[in-house]
Amino acid sequence: MNRIFGSSSSKKPRPTLQDAISSTDTRMASIEVKVKKLDGELARYKEQMSKLRNGPGKNAIQERALRTLKQKRMYESQLAQLTQQTFNMESAALATENLRNTMATVDAMKQANKELRKQYGKIDIDKIETMHYDMEDLLEQANEIQETLGRSYAVPDEIDEADLEAELDALDLEDVEEGTSYLADLNKVPDFVDEPPVEVGETTEPKEAVKTSA
Repeated sequence: MNRIFGSSSSKKPRPTLQDAISSTDTRMASIEVKVKKLDGELARYKEQMSKLRNGPGKNAIQERALRTLKQKRMYESQLAQLTQQTFNMESAALATENLRNTMATVDAMKQANKELRKQYGKIDIDKIETMHYDMEDLLEQANEIQETLGRSYAVPDEIDEADLEAELDALDLEDVEEGTSYLADLNKVPDFVDEPPVEVGETTEPKEAVKTSA
């Protein structure tokens, strides 16, 4: 039977919280219109009573004004109740929306955590460390190559500094010896002179012997 005619529950879906708020707002608007109408009637009765003297006519208008005022108070009471209901439903709707947003945030964070675990699961820490060490070795080799290319070729690397200093000292000694030999050559007597030259005032033994014999 339900397949043919359907069930009552399928014909009328359950109202949502927003539907209830909208319905309450409509009722409140209708009551506010009635309250304004009653305010107009009370103002008219008040004006009529101000023009009449005390008597049966004024009393009748006063009774109507009292009934209208009671009706207005009833509508105002309903309006206050509906206002409180609307506030409660809006608060519940706001809490529901916040809870929905919180759940959506939690679900998004869970999904993000799954993705992060997948991504980090593909990363091998040992391979990263090996790559880091390889990079250090390559940089060290590059520095050695730069030092080799920038090396000076004027002085061979196999020459010791001590040997260079010894050779330098030997050059100084040769310069001194050459200087003294040069001075010695200046004071040397030529080969064609039999006796060394005699300075003025200097006497020789053969001349003294001649004078004595004379």
